[in-house]
Amino acid sequence: VQLQAYGGGLVQAGGSLRLSCEASGMTFSNYGMAWFRQAPGKEREFVAAITWRRSTYYTDSVKGRFTISRDNAKNTVYLQMNSLKPEDTAVYSCAAGSSVGNMRFEDNYRYWGQGTLVTVSS
Repeated sequence: VQLQAYGGGLVQAGGSLRLSCEASGMTFSNYGMAWFRQAPGKEREFVAAITWRRSTYYTDSVKGRFTISRDNAKNTVYLQMNSLKPEDTAVYSCAAGSSVGNMRFEDNYRYWGQGTLVTVSS
C-alpha cells in the first residue's frame, strides 16, 4: 500500500491550497481516509476525515475553512484549505484506516503517507 500526498507549498495568509493524496495497492473505496498535520515542535494532530460513505469530521480549528472530499474512481482524497492562517503551517499527512472506529485517533489508521509541507506566511 502506498499513499502519496502532494499539493503543499508557500501561501500568504488568507490564501488557499488543495492537497491531494493518491492511494495504490488497496481497495480505496473500503477505507476511511484522513488528514493529520504536525507543526514544528508540536505533536501530530487530527485535521479532517471522511468515511467510505462520505461522512466527514473536522477539528474545530478548521471547520468552515477546510473541506475533505474523495474521488473513489481516482483513488484520491483531497483537502481544500481556504482562508489559511499562519497557525496552519505544518507537514500534512494522509492516512487510511477504518470507517467505523474513532476517526480522530491515529490508532484508527493502518497506512500512512509521507507528508507535504504547507507554509502560511503572515
